[in-house]
Formats: sequence, structure tokens, C-alpha cells
Amino acid sequence: MVLFSLAGYIATRYLHGGGTGPSGPGCEVVAPGGRGEPARYAFTPEQAVNAATITAVGTARGLPERAVTIALATALQESSLRNIRYGDRDSLGLFQQRPSQGWGTPEEIMDPAYAAGQFYDHLVEVPDYTELPLTVAAQEVQRSGFPDAYAKHEPDAALMASALTGRSAATLTCSGRPAPDAQAGPDAVRAALTRDFGTEVLGTAGAEVRAEDRGRSGTRDRAEQASVTSGSPSPAAGRTVTVPVAEPGARQRGWQFAHWAVANASSLAIERVAYAGREWTAVQGSWREVTGDTADAHGSPGDGRVRIVTSR
Repeated sequence: MVLFSLAGYIATRYLHGGGTGPSGPGCEVVAPGGRGEPARYAFTPEQAVNAATITAVGTARGLPERAVTIALATALQESSLRNIRYGDRDSLGLFQQRPSQGWGTPEEIMDPAYAAGQFYDHLVEVPDYTELPLTVAAQEVQRSGFPDAYAKHEPDAALMASALTGRSAATLTCSGRPAPDAQAGPDAVRAALTRDFGTEVLGTAGAEVRAEDRGRSGTRDRAEQASVTSGSPSPAAGRTVTVPVAEPGARQRGWQFAHWAVANASSLAIERVAYAGREWTAVQGSWREVTGDTADAHGSPGDGRVRIVTSR
């Protein structure tokens, strides 16, 4: 029976390793532009959170989009982008890393940010990994019994990487209600941003962020200024996390933060994300352009900040 179960697990992992579209509310990436029917990839909120973490850890290390694509394809094959507590022998987590093989303790491996970091640590040791076929680069790290299985996930991984690195603007959408165990509130968003991107994500302008988000001092959103003048509190006052995009012209970085927030909307009870003249809301589940009074309320289109509003 043990051998039969193991054989079933291996066959399932080889044949189906990777996400399929969610049966209900979930997330989707759609290829930008192009002619004909655009490429699409649908996945669950759980998978979106893990994919966003894997991407953030890679870009925080200054790694190229190709590295992120390899990591996402590997996690799709190994765990379907789910942080699972089982696997072949003592394999665990997103990348099915084994404590007995020196990948870390079980607790460490079950931390998606740690697991992604371990994968990248090994990937960058592969000579010319960006020039290798994806399946070869992944196999150099994983040493899998099915070395060719990673290749089938490359198109979906590349589509996700394009969105989650911010190269393709407004291409990731999510819909559905927050998860029952969602850690809501601005502090939870800040903690998650720091976990995935590192302390620098808020530290580069930490004083501004803390002052603006908590409403103690500094610049406020025009909507909050209006609420003070009118004497009625803004519905979003105290629930907004503002992430400055410090580098001049770093529009891609801004879109990475914006897409990260959408991917984490279910787990962090995020109801609105605004950046570069566009806005995503949990109610609509899609991006739309904001102009005029709407743009003034949520920040001018070119003000270089990503605004994340939680539901509570």
C-alpha cells in the first residue's frame, strides 16, 4: 500500500504538477497587447500569494526576470505553487526541499520567503543559468527524478513573471472575498511587504511612510485633507499603506508593488490598490483608469506612489 501510494503521488506530480484554473473566485494573468486571443493563466489566491513572494524575493536580490521564471516553473511542478507539508520522503514546501539534504529545518523550509531564497542561492551558482534551457537550469538545482517535467510550465511561469516583476502593467487581477483567516490591517500589509521585499521596501522612505499611513504628520492624500476640512473622517483614513517608488522613472517597480498587493488581497483583506492612474478594487476585481476627482481622491496619476487600502 505504501509503494502504491508513493507511485500515485509521483505520477500525479509528474503529470499534473502545476496549477490549473480555480473553480470560483481567484486570480488571472492576461498577456498584454498582441494580436488574436491573448495568453491567460488562472490560479488560486493561495498560489498568487506564493508566486508573489517567490518573485519579490528574487527581485529584492537584484536577479533578472529569467531567474524568477525558472523559480516559478519549478514551484509549479514541485508543489503546484502550494506550500504543502508532505512529499517524496522528507520533501516539504513550495520547492519540495529536504531537511535531510541540508536545505534547512522543516520550519524554515515551510517559510515561502526562506524556501525561495534557498532556491535562488543554488540557482545563481549554476554557470550561465540565464542562457540554459529552463528545464536544465531547474534540474541543476533540484536534482529531480523527472528532469524534463519543468519545461511544460515555462509559458505560464513566464506570463506570471512578466506581471509580478511589474514589466507588464495592470495584467494581474484577483477577485473574491478575503480569506476567513485574513490578517487585515495596515500593519499586516507592512509586515508582509517587509517579509517579501526586505526592510528596504519601507526603510528607504520609512519616516514618510509611517507618518503618512498613521496620519501623524507629513503629506496626506487629498481625500484625507478634504475629510479634515469637512469634519468627516475619510473611510480610508488609517487603512492606507503608501509605498513610495523611490527610484526616478521606476514605473516597473511600482507595478510590482501594485501587483503584489493584488496577489495578496485575499490573505491581507486588501480592498483597493491604486498606482499610475489606475485602480484595482476587490469589488470589481479588475483594473480601471481613474481621472478627475477620482484620481485626486486616490493620488495623482504621476505621484510615484502605490496606495494599498485594507478593508478594516
